[in-house]
Amino acid sequence: MSEVRIAVNGVGGRMGRALVEAIHAAPQARLVGALEHAASPVLGQDAGAACGIASGVTITADPAVALAQADVVIDFTRPEGCLNIMQECVARKLNMVIGTTGFDEAGKAQLTAAAEKIGMVFAPNFSVGVNLLFSLLDTAARVLNQGYDIEIIEAHHRHKVDAPSGTALRLGEVVAHALDRDLKQCAVYGREGVTGERDPNTIGFATVRGGDIMGDHTVLFAGDGERVEITHKASSRLTFANGAVRAALWLQTQANGLYDMQDVLGLAKAD
Repeated sequence: MSEVRIAVNGVGGRMGRALVEAIHAAPQARLVGALEHAASPVLGQDAGAACGIASGVTITADPAVALAQADVVIDFTRPEGCLNIMQECVARKLNMVIGTTGFDEAGKAQLTAAAEKIGMVFAPNFSVGVNLLFSLLDTAARVLNQGYDIEIIEAHHRHKVDAPSGTALRLGEVVAHALDRDLKQCAVYGREGVTGERDPNTIGFATVRGGDIMGDHTVLFAGDGERVEITHKASSRLTFANGAVRAALWLQTQANGLYDMQDVLGLAKAD
């Protein structure tokens, strides 16, 4: 594979800095563009300055500059910023890797429409371990399909703005699909007061926010006399950044379309 030229949207954030590190460490990848919003204090700086890397790429607020040499754009920002840069990518026929979460249904529809014109990997979590967890959960849910209450517990740092996390929601979707349920109908996102006995057909979610927790996710299957817990804990943003770069490299050999990390890792199952 020839060198893949990558631009990062939101390069001044915590994930943006991790992506610069991951791209720098990947032999087949090269950072060619670094984009931030117009009020960012890091505009004009070298994109690698915050992590001790001389990238030779200047952070800009101008998409025309940031995307001029790119083959693919990686975005871990927020829905509104991601959708804006997506329009630029469609116009320039640039592939996208999207780790942004919190999209509403209209936003997801825009992503789906754009993926008819460009290649796109859109995933709630780019960790290889979490994506293995998705596959393990499908098996666990099918085996523990009777007599087990299912709860999903997730914890993240104090700066995360959406809840439950995109990963937690995806875990719920995997379990619901395996049990032939509709997550929109069976999810319970909070309990307070006199709630009555637990409905055995529900899937519960609990959210923790605090400190610098990178990302912990547990799916609990609680039965009579035993509990099965499947847990993933992340300790570094590089876990997600390395997965995103892996996805960017993979995407360059694919046709236009909407993919996720299950496709990248060869874990996708046909329905």
